[in-house]
Amino acid sequence: MTNYALVGDVGGTNTRLALCDLENGVISRAQTYSGLDYPSLEAAVKTYLAEQQVTVSEGCIAIACPITGDWVAMTNHSWAFSIAEMKQNLGFSHLDIINDFTAVSMAIPVLNADDLIQFGGQAPQENKPIAVYGAGTGLGVSHLVHVDKRWINLPGEGGHVDFAPNSEEEALILDVLRGELGHVSAERVLSGPGLVNLYRAIVKADGRQPDNLQPKDITRRALDDSDIDCRRALSLFCVLMGRFGGNLALNLGTFGGVYIAGGIVPRFMEFFKASGFRGAFEDKGRFKAYVQDIPVFLITHDKPGLLGAGAYLRQALGQTL
Repeated sequence: MTNYALVGDVGGTNTRLALCDLENGVISRAQTYSGLDYPSLEAAVKTYLAEQQVTVSEGCIAIACPITGDWVAMTNHSWAFSIAEMKQNLGFSHLDIINDFTAVSMAIPVLNADDLIQFGGQAPQENKPIAVYGAGTGLGVSHLVHVDKRWINLPGEGGHVDFAPNSEEEALILDVLRGELGHVSAERVLSGPGLVNLYRAIVKADGRQPDNLQPKDITRRALDDSDIDCRRALSLFCVLMGRFGGNLALNLGTFGGVYIAGGIVPRFMEFFKASGFRGAFEDKGRFKAYVQDIPVFLITHDKPGLLGAGAYLRQALGQTL
């Protein structure tokens, strides 16, 4: 009889729940629920388990907010709860609540080659440090290291480091954004809202007024070549993604690879492939040779959060990934 556990991936809008086969990590019966339809995460979980007609005693749920103790208060949602109380109410013997990028990073050791697209570099070196980052509503960053047959996630808020321009164009953009925002973090240019910031700054630096565009508008205009400002913004976005990824590689010597997650890049895959991304990744002056062999991978798996939550739980229960 299959031994299942509950896994979840909770964002500001949607909650995805599924079952994980604890023997092999296979994810099944995934369902998506609108967070607006439930008063609490616990209520959504109980609904899911009742629908699946399955009894589980272990679980791991990834949530898009910092996890610093027993009390969890979501950043972009009204849900707040005690982990210990929810564990007791669900009748679980084990319940982990982890950050969403912790889950994405833990998926990396169990991804297949078909779940990845490589951008330059050589083969990843076994058991060497790994970096993962992803642009979406914000800029998520995490690292992963292998210690004594266990994968250890190193969480943080790397998306909020300073934006560091490396060209005249980037310096002009920093000046515009600093005037509007004060502190300009990497997330202010590498995210959905960040793409809008890049477009607006490019136009304003030229002494013109930008249109009121959303990220999807900028991407569409860039791809159909109908707006040179949008194309410049998307091109610069790819370059800055490369610079930032190269910085992560330098920070921890990530010869196990740098991995890109998030929903933005897959929307313009061919554009990204032809962009200055890899050149910017390797543009590290005296340390170009250091990063040249480090591979970058785009994660194409459609449920890395659920997969990683399952991997995290299996390791917590004593398995070797």
